[in-house]
Amino acid sequence: MNLRLASENHADYLLESEDVNYSHPSIGAIADVLRKQAPDELAYVQAAFEFVRDQVSHSWDIQSPRVTRIASDVLAAREGICYAKSNLLCALLRREGVPAGFCYQRLTLGDTPDTGYVIHALNAVYLRSLDRWVRLDARGNKDGVDAQFSTDTERLAFPIRSHYDEVDYPTIYTHPHPATMEALVQASNCLEMYLHGLPSTLDE
Repeated sequence: MNLRLASENHADYLLESEDVNYSHPSIGAIADVLRKQAPDELAYVQAAFEFVRDQVSHSWDIQSPRVTRIASDVLAAREGICYAKSNLLCALLRREGVPAGFCYQRLTLGDTPDTGYVIHALNAVYLRSLDRWVRLDARGNKDGVDAQFSTDTERLAFPIRSHYDEVDYPTIYTHPHPATMEALVQASNCLEMYLHGLPSTLDE
């Protein structure tokens, strides 16, 4: 799809915030470990993506009621929903000077529209060596979900089913969408939030 930048200034995709707190020592420590294993930009981006995808559990998959949001807290807990995991991946990328942003999809909560809709978060990263943006989904793989690092054909967690009114939003945001962060701020139980408290649409 044709992605659209919320800002033409790549520096805006390197900003630190409360949710993307990449100056936290724990973020730096993991970034340093991953960097030592990665000989170049592409290798680091792949390593960071696979770390968040595989080493940080999706809260629903492990049926955890804990709510995480801020990148360093997600790392400490090693769990979070897609909104939280995208904060962590963004922090690890920006920590090393790699421009990264946030993308969203509108998906059915279950397999069919009668289950309702939710907003799903993923990331986009600017690869200087390729001079283009690539979307990555670190949600976490399981049966039926197989997201991979790919610089040519997207291999995201969820295909969009337009016949179910699912939506692939084209904007690459510089910060997490406020509606997604507000859901995390207001929630006290992640499992209840996942079923009843996530936004179902996104105002572009």
